[in-house]
Amino acid sequence: MKNHSQITKAVIAVAGYGTRFLPATKNQPKEMLPIIDKPIIHYLVEEAVNSGIRDIILVTRFGQHIMEDYFDSNLELEYMLEESGKIDLLNEIRDISNLANFIYVRQKKDYPYGNGTPLLCVKDLIDSNESFVYMFGDDLTISEKPVITQLIEQHQNQNAKATLAVQEVPSEEISRYGSIEYKNIEDYPYEMKKGHEKLPAEKAPSNMAQFGRFVFTYDVIEAATKASTGKDGELWMIDILNSLVESGNKVIAPPIEGEWLTTGDPLRYLKATFRFALQREDINGKLTDYLSDYI
Repeated sequence: MKNHSQITKAVIAVAGYGTRFLPATKNQPKEMLPIIDKPIIHYLVEEAVNSGIRDIILVTRFGQHIMEDYFDSNLELEYMLEESGKIDLLNEIRDISNLANFIYVRQKKDYPYGNGTPLLCVKDLIDSNESFVYMFGDDLTISEKPVITQLIEQHQNQNAKATLAVQEVPSEEISRYGSIEYKNIEDYPYEMKKGHEKLPAEKAPSNMAQFGRFVFTYDVIEAATKASTGKDGELWMIDILNSLVESGNKVIAPPIEGEWLTTGDPLRYLKATFRFALQREDINGKLTDYLSDYI
């Protein structure tokens, strides 16, 4: 029987150290770096909210209070904007704290490092019969229909235990990401046989790269609590998903409609910033005119 109950919770993993961006991330999370005039994390929350999510659970670490402050009210700033007559900005600032219900959970030091570890931190915040969204904090998307909405629809239609977003990348890029090996079932060609973490192009089973958008049932959390650490002693999401498949559970990896942009390193962060700038009518023309002088 398919479970079509509404999915209202999203877990966003933001407990990393952002070492590729040091020293900029010495005193702030990478997810607070701006894409034009909003931090990366704001875009993730908006995507979730636009997909019907009401509760945002941020898995953080020590020193990330700036993120909590961002999604809280700032009465002094609001007063200044109101006194200055900048009502549009005032309303925009007030809307931030009203985007969703925000819950903050610290990632415990005795847990292993890894992109699957935040699941251990939220096991008491998700009901055993509940599906939820899981997001990596450094992946952005541009699409007409929110990527999370796409995944929720596929997840529910296929009655999957786990649904992960993928997008085809060039062969020279696949070694940077997890690649998906499919079962090639005729009636639904995107059921996962196995995921492979960062294989060289000549060994990768496909160019379908996994990125940080998922829909999970509670079974994935249970699998995470039983999983062993893998490469480099980390708890890998791909290993958790493989264990589900090996136990006979349905895991699907449908390609998304739209564009995935990673901000995982300075070059790709700049590319993402430029791509979002091209979406802005108030910026795109002037920006391309400026860059044309240097290209």
